[in-house]
Amino acid sequence: MTGRIRKAPENFVPARDVGTVFAQAKAGRRDFIRSAFAAAAATTAAVATSARATAKGDGDPNILELPAHSKGLGQAVVTDGYGKPSQYEANVQRRQSPGLTQTKQASVSFAPMQSLFGIVTPSGLHFERHHQGWWDIDPSKHRLMVNGLVKNAMVFTMDEIMRLPSVSRFHFIECGANTGMEWGNVAVPTVQYTHGMLSCSEFTGVPLIRLLEMAGADLKKGKFVLAEGADGSSMTRTIPMELITSGEVLVAYGQNGEMLRPEQGYPLRLVVPGVQGVSWVKYLRRIEVGDMPYAAKDEAIHYVDLMPDGQHRQYSSIQECKSVVTTPSGGQMLLDKGFYNITGLAWSGRGKIQRVDVSTDGGRNWRSARLEGPVMDKCLTRFHMDWVWNGEECIIQSRAMDSTGYVQPSYQQLRAVRGSRSIYHNNAIQSWAVHTNGEVANVQLA
Repeated sequence: MTGRIRKAPENFVPARDVGTVFAQAKAGRRDFIRSAFAAAAATTAAVATSARATAKGDGDPNILELPAHSKGLGQAVVTDGYGKPSQYEANVQRRQSPGLTQTKQASVSFAPMQSLFGIVTPSGLHFERHHQGWWDIDPSKHRLMVNGLVKNAMVFTMDEIMRLPSVSRFHFIECGANTGMEWGNVAVPTVQYTHGMLSCSEFTGVPLIRLLEMAGADLKKGKFVLAEGADGSSMTRTIPMELITSGEVLVAYGQNGEMLRPEQGYPLRLVVPGVQGVSWVKYLRRIEVGDMPYAAKDEAIHYVDLMPDGQHRQYSSIQECKSVVTTPSGGQMLLDKGFYNITGLAWSGRGKIQRVDVSTDGGRNWRSARLEGPVMDKCLTRFHMDWVWNGEECIIQSRAMDSTGYVQPSYQQLRAVRGSRSIYHNNAIQSWAVHTNGEVANVQLA
């Protein structure tokens, strides 16, 4: 028999209670979030039970009675000039984590990983990370300057950039702080909040190396570039020249077949495959070629890794191999014993995903999952594994290996090297406990 899954509750902390979350977060506690989530889950369970009860009896009325949409005339074309999701999918939204930041302008929204299929994130559900809020910039007034170690400093308009030969490529983007709240212990209940600072899109643009060549960049002396954004935070990041000369770094204006969304840097952003999201500078306005790292504020004192000896590790930008099971995952509930499709996502900033193993007994035994093609470089890869749940307690995990041979570590392995007081680059194996009542919870193994 095929098992059914109750969805995880959405938006489980009302706006009126966010103040309580802030106060507890400062004290290092998450009690209110846990209790609010439990209450939301109980409400969802009651609705699911009621739905099952009405389907029993003399027959399912959804089959026996002809619905209105089978008897009437539907809505006209172009009811909405830009198509929108069904009203029945209104809860599938990116969401802010209560208590994570003090202001909404310098904050994060998390993609609903548990509700997505395949590898492409819809543009409207793509996670957000802003340092000074987002802007909708007039493309006719936006300019990109290229200067520094170049023969001819140049300024490009959007029209001039979009006239150049373009390429389109699929890549994931992950914030360096993704899963950062889980470094010390379990902090949040669902995969949307543990891993939701991750998205994948088809990006369209011009290889940055082409613009540097047009400006006559000195590629022998120029070892790095500084990318600068036009938002109020003046986001600036150092990019190694070897990434640019490979042709993989793009000056992008397109995402998923249309122009970038304002929240994603419209009209121009940098795409740096495999590198943490902060280097994908949005509202890109300047590229400077230099001979050394720039030690900008967002790489010298922010986005650094606190090591066990108290030192900070800088310029650790590559997103290492990582994976997560999205179904079953935290907040969901298995309603029956029987067959389930375990599915999730794997990715690596160093290449392609080579293999994903899945365990249902807390890592004692592993089985190879099926990789859904195409498997692309520095892109999300969807995996699947057949599983029959017998109703007993179990712990579901996934472990990815990339094309370099690197294997995703356990928390014990990662903390042995990095300690437990860091924020960034947490790529440890995620564990989901399935209880005998079917509830799925976020857990960590010692």
